Amino acid sequence: MTVIVPEPVLQVNKLDNENVNEEQRDLELDGGFIIPGSNAFGHSFRDYEKESERKASVEEFYRNNHIYQTFEFAKKKKEEYGKLQKAEMSIWECCELLNEFVDESDPDLDEPQIEHLLQTAEAIRKDYPDQEWLHLTALIHDLGKVMLHPSFGAEPQWCVVGDTFPLGCAFNESIVHHQHFNENPDSQNPKFRTKLGIYAENCGLDKVTMSWGHDEYMYLVAKGNNTTLPPAALFVIRFHSFYALHRSGAYTYLMNDEDEEMLKWLHVFNKYDLYSKSKVRINQEEVKPYYLSLIAKYFPAKLRW
Repeated sequence: MTVIVPEPVLQVNKLDNENVNEEQRDLELDGGFIIPGSNAFGHSFRDYEKESERKASVEEFYRNNHIYQTFEFAKKKKEEYGKLQKAEMSIWECCELLNEFVDESDPDLDEPQIEHLLQTAEAIRKDYPDQEWLHLTALIHDLGKVMLHPSFGAEPQWCVVGDTFPLGCAFNESIVHHQHFNENPDSQNPKFRTKLGIYAENCGLDKVTMSWGHDEYMYLVAKGNNTTLPPAALFVIRFHSFYALHRSGAYTYLMNDEDEEMLKWLHVFNKYDLYSKSKVRINQEEVKPYYLSLIAKYFPAKLRW
């Protein structure tokens, strides 16, 4: 099955609140999605310096993440999980497993993960009703977090969640809590300390080794189970936590022309992924039949994980 993915339509809509800052104006999306002024805790989104009940734990998470995420570590994890021998279950069964977990790297929300998946998917569904592939992508984008579950090895959060970044080249200063990379062994490796490191300019992100986490795992699961989702969906799944790229514009010198096209959809997706987080619950039983129909269309009944 071939899925035709049109160019995303972005435009700045008139905001009801005239006091909204310029960043919020830039993030206003076609379809009427209004960027909220604060996260679930009443603070600015992705504010890692704001004093809050989660600041210390979030920084400690990133300290561990930045110390232990090395090129060799990521290669070993990709080899281990890429075999897809951890479990066999459906997409929805995996969604339900995530009810048990809260993302320690996220300063914006402390709800179970399935709530975030449905919030994102439903927000996109409202504004892009004809892009069903994007609705499903939103539902499944974080399912790689199932690595936290005991049946998958109960991986520590620092190797499952959080922002992702390229390995094998210099760590860009736009990466949150960049200072902790000073303790990463790769920072002392001459091969990895230059801008390009082991890569060629414009080599394409498919050739880049990313830090290991749920993005990479779900990408491997989707590909390994022969999903019929379009390439744009796989790009969104693999790079939605790559904030240094799609938020700060870093590492563009590693991208090729195809990546540039895919990035347009990642920018669309990211706004919903980030700004749909709230304390408002989605009625799971009400929306479940719709998402089950999409799962059946794009995936086998049971997947290898």
